[in-house]
Amino acid sequence: MLKRWHALALCVGMVGALASTPGYAAYPDHPVTIVVPYPPGGTTDILARLISDKLGKSLGQTFIIQNKPGAGGQIGSQFVAHAKPDGYTLVMGTINTHGINAALYKKLPYRTIEDFSPVTIVAATPNVLIANKKAPFKTFKEFLAYAHQHPGAISFGSTSTGGSPHMSGELLKAEAGIDIVHVPYQGGGPMLNAVIGGQIPVGFDNLPSSAGHIKSGSVRALAVTTSARSPDFPDIPTIAESGVKGYEVSAWFGILAPAHTPAPVVDKLNKAIVAILKEPDVAKRFQSLGANPVGDTPQDFAARIKAEVAKWQEVVRKNKMQQL
Repeated sequence: MLKRWHALALCVGMVGALASTPGYAAYPDHPVTIVVPYPPGGTTDILARLISDKLGKSLGQTFIIQNKPGAGGQIGSQFVAHAKPDGYTLVMGTINTHGINAALYKKLPYRTIEDFSPVTIVAATPNVLIANKKAPFKTFKEFLAYAHQHPGAISFGSTSTGGSPHMSGELLKAEAGIDIVHVPYQGGGPMLNAVIGGQIPVGFDNLPSSAGHIKSGSVRALAVTTSARSPDFPDIPTIAESGVKGYEVSAWFGILAPAHTPAPVVDKLNKAIVAILKEPDVAKRFQSLGANPVGDTPQDFAARIKAEVAKWQEVVRKNKMQQL
């Protein structure tokens, strides 16, 4: 009987200890930091601030945004990878920080898969291939035919080396078997000006950045990179339906915690964010940015990251790209 009471007391003590840790019912009991590994004002920053404000109201605690830009998102990601795994330091990761970087850089200061506990993908946006109005092609199929007939003659602009717009072009080269030359710019603005001014015939950009120029007619949208057409631009075909079967690039943004963050904390954050993404005002705000709310499971997000790393490693290998 004495042994039985001792065992019962031990179990009660363990339950009490677990319940008192910040990883369980009490979480969050002090402010949470969401690191944005890019400068203020960009899509990643805007989405993170929207989610942090909503999380604060949902979970009754302050969620603080901290911008740590630099090295293609590596500085901020490294900071979170090495943070205490208690759920109080998170990162708004992207297809770049947790997909492309692992393929494009010889060495990262963090392990893309092993150093993080994925929570959920918050949103995804298409990239778009845009063209100068006087380019010798008006549709994606005409562009593809022209590229095959004139190898090495077409330059395509992007917002930076290694970003998802750049890698959208590299994937197209690999999948379509065309030879087009990459020209990197310092951001979407300079690249768009180059396309509009005719310095380059085409460019890849995030759809939200190009939306106004597409609507005004200053550039011609040839195709989007996602597997489905954008609900906001239903007349723009996908690359996959226009001659490059299986092609797909979705610029996603998601919340991750350091590896070994307690599962109940990850689960609590996941459920809160998924619920937020279903709110009508959030969906409307995302739509205004050209973004689609996602809200998947931690397991689905982890699988997506693994698939992205493998995908971009193959693109780098196939195109014989020099790693940075």
